[in-house]
Amino acid sequence: MLAPTTLGAFVLASVAVVVIPGPNLVYIVTSSMAQGTRAGLASAAGVETATLLYVVMTAVGLSSLIASSDLALSTVRLAGAGYLAYLAVRTFRHPPTVALDGNTTVRPIRDIYRDGAVVNLLNPKVALFFLAFLPQFVSSEVSRSDGRAQLLTLGGIFFALALALDIGYALVAGAAGDWLHRRGGTISWLRWPVCAVYLALAGYAALRN
Repeated sequence: MLAPTTLGAFVLASVAVVVIPGPNLVYIVTSSMAQGTRAGLASAAGVETATLLYVVMTAVGLSSLIASSDLALSTVRLAGAGYLAYLAVRTFRHPPTVALDGNTTVRPIRDIYRDGAVVNLLNPKVALFFLAFLPQFVSSEVSRSDGRAQLLTLGGIFFALALALDIGYALVAGAAGDWLHRRGGTISWLRWPVCAVYLALAGYAALRN
């Protein structure tokens, strides 16, 4: 049984991890604005599918193996940096657009879902949270089975909070995109700040110790 103070601290830490701007938020918002709420929800579903994978990895002990290996952590970190750089280049070459004449470039929903999963799976912030931080909330005095149950409980709480917040981002950004669409507006200018954020995050992930 998790202590109320431990549970409260975990909830606050989880909200902070989700709310702090990162590649997940950028990806969900741009997908929603460019292609509507359905695309935004698909991106959120992809992001949180990767979260569930991290929950399972943590519960079965794979996370501790990865966390104990400098090589494994560096691989996740550098792979995440590389994918963020790829997203920056793709965004620059194919900027998100919303146009009244219907000339918006449409990406298949399955591709949006897939990229959301990869973005979160290789997100250094989320990786470190599950690989190193989450186990700190489990009591060292419980049995292995009880510890696994606590990890699953905490992971489920994180998943629920993250999914709720990501759906909120998708709905708000999708509504903003629809508003622009009805007025013949465009969001192609988003290529610049989005590219800058992706590259900054990639650089941080690649260079941090």
